[in-house]
Amino acid sequence: MDFQLDDDQRALRDGMRELLERRFPRARLRRVVDGYERSAVTLDRALWRELGTAGFFALRLPESAGGVGLGLPEAVLAMEEAGRALLPGPLVATQLAAGLETAGAAEGAAVVTALDLGAGAAADPLVEHLASADAVLVLSGEDAGVVPADALADSARPIRSVDPATPLHRAHPQALPPGASGAAARLRREAALLTAAQQLGSASRTVRMAVDHATARTQFGRPIGAFQAVQHLCARMLVRAESARSVVYAAAVTEDAGDIAAAKLLADEAAVRNARDCLQVHGGMGFTWEADVHLHLKRAWVRAGQWQTAAGAEEELAAGLLLTAETGL
Repeated sequence: MDFQLDDDQRALRDGMRELLERRFPRARLRRVVDGYERSAVTLDRALWRELGTAGFFALRLPESAGGVGLGLPEAVLAMEEAGRALLPGPLVATQLAAGLETAGAAEGAAVVTALDLGAGAAADPLVEHLASADAVLVLSGEDAGVVPADALADSARPIRSVDPATPLHRAHPQALPPGASGAAARLRREAALLTAAQQLGSASRTVRMAVDHATARTQFGRPIGAFQAVQHLCARMLVRAESARSVVYAAAVTEDAGDIAAAKLLADEAAVRNARDCLQVHGGMGFTWEADVHLHLKRAWVRAGQWQTAAGAEEELAAGLLLTAETGL
């Protein structure tokens, strides 16, 4: 099986990167981060609509429904670029809601966040960007549905988020009506994979940040990248990112639950550990608010707790191994 990108996929990836570099540069990211200290984090609606116009949320909708008509592998590539840029917002939930034909989601006119009430979910699960959302994708048991964001307004309370660009609310699901589409299992798998793609993008970005810093920063008259300890650190970061990439891309093709669990597990580890190692390469300045390294680490922590945790992924993989041992298949 060939997992190399074709020309159209490379064009999609490059186009998404160019769009984000133009519309969400570092200066914009820093304004979002600084807004957190003033309790003023809101999504850029103009950028959200531009993403919708570019087809980001409608990538997997059929052309007959006004979508782009692509598949999960292409959605993974787009989400990878969003993770690389640390683009904030409930990107995954809005794309999933577009597939459920939620009004305005495909066009970027509506922001849709998510609330997962499935087995293993926290008693009071977290909801991201609730204050900016128009609707909430609710996954309860095997059912899924979309309700107005106002349905959570009186029963959710804000909490301080470790990621300054991802405001969080702790929700009380008993106040919500049940969903009814019966597609929750599929949506959870897709959400876990798309979140893994974001983690992959962040892991790849921190590799580049570490190498760039190791090349430019000098100590004892030499670039710190000339020292073997720093070289080994960067090499391990690259191995993690590329290992995660192969599994994430493969899972996008197979759409197998076990493959997706492995992808989420490896991508979470790559994002978190690469951000930590990148911080180590940067030394003392990496711990400062002005550096971007901590933003990748904090976003990786938040994403690692979304849709499928490490414990949940390990349980999925263990169940698959047991089934293989019992059936011999």
